[in-house]
This record gives sequence, structure tokens and C-alpha cells, in this order.
Amino acid sequence: MSYCLHSESHLDTGPIYVRENGKLHVVNQGAGGIQNVTPKTRPFRLFSRGFSVELCMNREDDRARRQRTDHFIFTYTKEGNLRYSAKSLFSLVLGYISDNVDHIDSLIGFPEQIAEKLFSAAEARQKFTEPVTGLRALQKFTEAYGNLVLCSLCLRNRYLVISEKLEEIKSFRELTCLDLSCCKLGDEHELLEHLTKEALSSVKRLLLKDNSLSDAGLRRMTAPVRVLKKGLENLSVLDLSCNPKITDVGIGYLLSFKKLNCLDISGTGLKDVNAVIKRIQMQIGLVHSKVPLKEFDHSNCKTEGWAEQTVLQWEQAVMEAIKPQDDLRSRTAALRFYGKTHRIEEVVKCKLVEAETKTSGSLQFYKEKVQNCHLPLKKEVAGSHELKNNKKRALAEQERERTSKQKHLCLTVEDWDLLNTY
Repeated sequence: MSYCLHSESHLDTGPIYVRENGKLHVVNQGAGGIQNVTPKTRPFRLFSRGFSVELCMNREDDRARRQRTDHFIFTYTKEGNLRYSAKSLFSLVLGYISDNVDHIDSLIGFPEQIAEKLFSAAEARQKFTEPVTGLRALQKFTEAYGNLVLCSLCLRNRYLVISEKLEEIKSFRELTCLDLSCCKLGDEHELLEHLTKEALSSVKRLLLKDNSLSDAGLRRMTAPVRVLKKGLENLSVLDLSCNPKITDVGIGYLLSFKKLNCLDISGTGLKDVNAVIKRIQMQIGLVHSKVPLKEFDHSNCKTEGWAEQTVLQWEQAVMEAIKPQDDLRSRTAALRFYGKTHRIEEVVKCKLVEAETKTSGSLQFYKEKVQNCHLPLKKEVAGSHELKNNKKRALAEQERERTSKQKHLCLTVEDWDLLNTY
């Protein structure tokens, strides 16, 4: 607050009093002497008559004023009059804790209903978008409530969000569905290594379409399941389409997923497709589908949970950071028009690979359900003999494969190096 004083010099200041030896004397201005006269009683006046005050509110005080007004709810009556009422103590405490959510020690054992309100209050204040404190606060919620914070995460074609918020994404636990399609992660990405941790052992649906994966990436991803029986052992739906570097050797690593119900390997670099189809059918029990399956249309996978709006806030923050680059596009377009730069076609690889898979044919597999339970007994007996013969053949082939590939696939030196990292 700043103030200005304006005094009028022409006004009479009145008599002047001087205290000397414990006595009050009045100075006579005309004679210039001091008289010991009792002064007349005058009304006490702190400032002179010409005093004025000017109030100037600084912007720094707006925050304090806003915090004070947050304690009230302003409404209008039917007559148009402004009416305010005080907020409840619960809402005031909830707002205070959400402002300082990063200082919470633990939320384990805290009621879920109140925790959800606390999460939404902190989310409205965009506390989870902050670089350091947001990660710390998000970890407190994921440690205590797991899949309630987020049970399904869709990051399809959002590789910028993954690069900016990688640690926050890794803090989510007990996910059941994860869509990382068209993100170009590669074999050495840190997020693919995180998929093999116990925190994501609950994932049942994993979509890794068009991620530049190869046989080495599949070997690393399946090493805990093949050797330690941990990691993605509950996986039921797997999409590895549009990864041309995956060959017949990489498909062999997928045979360790015994709970697979649907598999998509369209657009991969298979050499002997018929042999791979027979191998998958004999060892995992998946049948090649001639019709595209609904599980791979990417419409069922959505971001669901308390943190759904938080993921949208991350995406908006990334998009706002990219906005200054739009001006550069207009400049490059002008340079191309005048022939100063060569035009380079921007290729969307995901769409191109999808077109290639349509021309080459889809390789989608599903687990066929048991049918024809009410057939005559003779047919059942004949079918049982055929099943026994098929099982014998399958066991014989499995033994041959085990004896021939135990030295190379089961426990190689690279597998031991991977296992030592866990």
C-alpha cells in the first residue's frame, strides 16, 4: 500500500508547546517568549486538515486476497442480490491439503472416497503437471491405490508425452491395458524394460504396433517369463503388427506366453509363414483368423481412472510447447515455393505399414473355444483318438525343439546378462 500526504502551508498550525523541567510551556509567536500558561483544550487531531490518503493495490496482494475470498461461496438471490456463505470445514481442509499434496508422507490406509476427492482437487490445481513435486505426489497415490489411479492407459502416437513424462508413466501400477502403438520406441527404450517389472505384471492387453521392434527386443521382453516365470505372465492380448524386423526367431520367444488368447503379427518379417502358423497352433493353441479381430481395432483401449484428466493435461502441455514451431512451417513452405529448399515429403510410417499389411494379408490368431459338446458318442470317441494322436505328435515335436534349441534359446549369455539386471 502506498500513500501520499498533502499538507496546506497557509493554514495556522496553532500554538507551539514546549516541555521543560517537567512543565508544559506555550511559545508566544508574536513576542517570541515562553509563557507558562495552561493551553486551551482543542480536539485531538492526528493529521492536519489538508491530509489525504491514496490507496494503490499491488498485484502481489491479489493472491492473498484470492485466498481469503476462497473461503466463501458467492451466489445470487431471486431478487438479484449478492449473497455469500462460508465453505464447509471439509472443503477448506481439502483445498489446503491439495495445495500441499507433495508434502504428504503416505496415503496407505486412507479411505478411497476421500482420496479420490483429494486427487481431483489436486488435479484441478494442476499439481501433477509440475516437474518434481508432481511426480512425488503422483507416486503417493499410485503406491496406495494402484489401479484406481489408472487401470488403462492409451498413449497411441503420443511419443512426445512419453519422452516428457516418462517417470510419471513408470509410476503407474497394476495396469491391465497399455497401448503404445505408433510410438517408435525401439528395442532399447527404458519403457520397454519397465514392462518386465513386477509393477506391470498385471497387464493383460499390450499393444506394441509399429514400434521398430526386432528379435532382440522380444528376447529382452520375454526373458523373465521364459526363465523366472515372472513379468508379463498374465498377458492375454498382444499386438506386434507393423514391426518388419521381427522374424521367425522372434516368434519363438512369444511361445512362453501360455495365457495368450489373441495375437497379431501382421506386417512382420516372417520368412516361412506356414511353418509359423503351425507352430503357434501346436504349442499355444491359437488358430489363424481369416477375418480381422475386434481386439486389434484400438477402439476398446482408453485411458481410464482417476488420472484420466492428468494425462490430458500432460498432452496439452506438450502441444503448447510445440506451438512456436508452427511459424517455422510457414517459413519453410515459402522457401520451398521460391525454390530455395528442396521439398521433403513427410511420411507417416504407421499408415504406410498398415497399407502394406493389408496388401500382404493379416496374421491374427485367436484361441478357439471348445464346441460340439452334444455330438454322438462315436464321433466323440473318434475325436478323442485324433486328439491323442495330435498330442503325441506335438509332444514329439516339442522334445525335438527342446533338444535342438536348449543350447541357444533357453539360457544364453545374453539371457544371463538380462537376468542379472533384475
